Amino acid sequence: VQLQAFGGGLVQAGGSLRLSCAASGRTYSWYVMGWFRQTPGKEREFVAAISGSGGNTDYADSVKGRFTISKDSTKKMLYLQMNSLKPEDTAVYYCALDSSRFVRRDRRYYESWGQGTLVTVSS
Repeated sequence: VQLQAFGGGLVQAGGSLRLSCAASGRTYSWYVMGWFRQTPGKEREFVAAISGSGGNTDYADSVKGRFTISKDSTKKMLYLQMNSLKPEDTAVYYCALDSSRFVRRDRRYYESWGQGTLVTVSS
């Protein structure tokens, strides 16, 4: 499975941005997908994840209420709608895939990763 994330850019604090992730190759409807982010010198951290059916989602406390994860399985697309952005949301954002049926936060369970897209939020 190959993943490609895109949609990052420069936005002012309080603004919105939508990230997208395109999956190619063999994927199955039960696959869990997630978003992570990383800043220089820090570990990659969990942002959000969604179950295969889309009925179960999980968010990091830092983004809950501001970010929304969604997917379109027919198009093999994953999205992250980011609203009320803050400078501390600045990071490289990665999409990832977990072939289990469990929505998890630990990045070690995710087997496939996109190349990352940079989000910069100015104050």
